[in-house]
Amino acid sequence: AEHQHARYNPLRDDWVLVSAHRVKRPWQGQLEKPPPEDVPRWDPSNPLCPGATRANGEVNPQYEGTFIFPNDFPALQPDAPEPGDSDHPLFQAAAARGVCKVMCFHPWSDLTLPLMSLAEIRAVIDAWAELAAELGASYPWVQIFENKGAMMGCSNPHPHCQVWASSFLPNEARLEDRTQRQHLSQRGVPMLLEYAEQEALRKERLVVENKDWLVVVPYWATWPYQTLLLPRRHVCRLQDLREGERDSLASIMQRLLIKYDNLFEVSFPYSMGWHGAPTGPYLEEDCGHWQLHAHYYPPLLRSATVRKFMVGYEMLAQAQRDLTPEQAAERLRSLPEVHYKQRAK
Repeated sequence: AEHQHARYNPLRDDWVLVSAHRVKRPWQGQLEKPPPEDVPRWDPSNPLCPGATRANGEVNPQYEGTFIFPNDFPALQPDAPEPGDSDHPLFQAAAARGVCKVMCFHPWSDLTLPLMSLAEIRAVIDAWAELAAELGASYPWVQIFENKGAMMGCSNPHPHCQVWASSFLPNEARLEDRTQRQHLSQRGVPMLLEYAEQEALRKERLVVENKDWLVVVPYWATWPYQTLLLPRRHVCRLQDLREGERDSLASIMQRLLIKYDNLFEVSFPYSMGWHGAPTGPYLEEDCGHWQLHAHYYPPLLRSATVRKFMVGYEMLAQAQRDLTPEQAAERLRSLPEVHYKQRAK
């Protein structure tokens, strides 16, 4: 807690430098602008709103729940041509095909997941699982991710996420596939199942838990208030979750995200995403080394206006953090589970 040290991340096979004393240094760097509190519930110029016209001229339906549509500016397309042959091993290219979709969580722009009802969050989880199964029938990797807040590159103030399905395994997926496969081979148990059991016993990095799930600030966390959402049961993919596990997932997501917002009493920015066993051709293979999990990467460090920057040493040497995961977990754990906007005045 007092002295710098390095911690190993077995999921990525790399290290993070922990320098807890640095959080005390004076800050005269960039201050972020807090997110606006006056987002209109409906805005005809917001392309994610019901009835709004998107960039391609299509008009959104008057949806009342979740709404899924093809991304108007996709990073992956299903009919991209093959790149030409390489004439040198240092200049290689490979085919990259896929589809990109956008999922709106709710018709109201002034809501975020922690302010939605459990039934509404459960509907999002069901839509995630359905898309994962649908796209995973043919694509090896389906990446569900949410960028929340302008600080994380979200261009439209509306509760939504993206789903990108690719014809290849991305770097992080290939890395986690290798490390989890190696762990199962060496120890006879899936890495993140063993890790969840250990964290449930130790409790020092535990943030919230219920009968099916737990959320921890991982021992190897890089971002200040990074968390890892883990099932207690061995589950390979999102679409494999049982009915009760989906209900309890909605509950634990809401509890975590309320704590995030309560930390600095601001709509907490983050990037999050689900990782599970590969799909497509991998559906026929044994993927028992995989354990479903979700990563949350929030950048805020000291307040609503001071963020952690991944620059300098982080880009050129290795990841570094300014408070211990145990300190971050204790702070999150101690926060109330009633949203600051919903407390009695």
